[in-house]
Amino acid sequence: MPVTDNLLVPTPDSPASKCYRMPAEWDHHAATWLAWPHNISDWPGKFTIIPWVFADIIKHLAEDEVVNLLVNDATMEAKARRTLNRHGANMEAVKFHTVPTDRIWTRDSGPIFIKNPKQDVAITNWHFNAWAKYDNWTRDDLVPDAAAKVLNLKQFKPKFGKPGKRIVLEGGSIDVNGAGLLLTTEECLLSEVQQRNPGLGRDDIEQFMADYLGIKKVLWLKNGIAGDDTHGHIDDLARFTDENTILIASEENKGDANYENLRENLELLRGMKNLSGKPFRIVTLPMPAPVVFDGQRLPASYANFYIANGKVLVPTFNDPGDRLALNILQELFPKRKVIGIHCLDLVWGLGTLHCMTQQQPA
Repeated sequence: MPVTDNLLVPTPDSPASKCYRMPAEWDHHAATWLAWPHNISDWPGKFTIIPWVFADIIKHLAEDEVVNLLVNDATMEAKARRTLNRHGANMEAVKFHTVPTDRIWTRDSGPIFIKNPKQDVAITNWHFNAWAKYDNWTRDDLVPDAAAKVLNLKQFKPKFGKPGKRIVLEGGSIDVNGAGLLLTTEECLLSEVQQRNPGLGRDDIEQFMADYLGIKKVLWLKNGIAGDDTHGHIDDLARFTDENTILIASEENKGDANYENLRENLELLRGMKNLSGKPFRIVTLPMPAPVVFDGQRLPASYANFYIANGKVLVPTFNDPGDRLALNILQELFPKRKVIGIHCLDLVWGLGTLHCMTQQQPA
């Protein structure tokens, strides 16, 4: 088959030049990483219910894979154990690690794993600065170091310039198919609003993705969804479900703030090609009705699902679209059990299932 021109090439001595790549989320996991909730200010007025939502999520995950759970101290671990035991979680699969965090959005602050054809797993340790928006991020930024120590894994720290400034990249800002393609948005990685890497342009960012994640081609969409505090994360917008299928959120209500942005992104996707120069299979996913709490539009999206070993966990919002979204995902993942997780309370923290999880490849 013909291959499209101008594919990214890794620089010498980079991880990708040694055949490391970021696997797809549907590849088999050794574990999922999460952090136990503790920052009350992330869910003002609703925090009491949040540990129980986490317990439900961990119970489902622990049926199929190890859960590496970060806690701030022994007191927090004891509370988490009590809650998980009461919820009936498989505690043999839950491994506690005392690693203090500022927040619990492990997708963005945690390690991004890569592996090579010999199945050697390593960690890419990107800088985390709380989406270039908040001041309390220093403990979260140390999570990849802690994971590398726990797992005794080699890690790579992408840097640019002199003396070497670490590059910011959040796991929620990218989605990969495990075979050289990566989805992201211009709003997140190229905008001067909540600017992650001043001084780096599109070509620079693409090269770092090629070098550290094994990416051959970056698919750039425009803007993310309304209410997204991260300023354009892809994991609320569009996701790979296999090497050539992309699921993208779609809004039918022309009066909704998401309508035009989602329509534009869909048209862009329809014009994009895979590495063989052929179009993608595009599947649309409905958006729930706007979720508003205390006057604030929240980033409610079914695209924030998490692909675990035996199941796909999908956020639901007491919306008529819940069932449609679950059915669409079940068709796309016929060998996994698709499970809805009630997220009306969780999304008040401005994230849901994908935001809080990070897969560790087997």
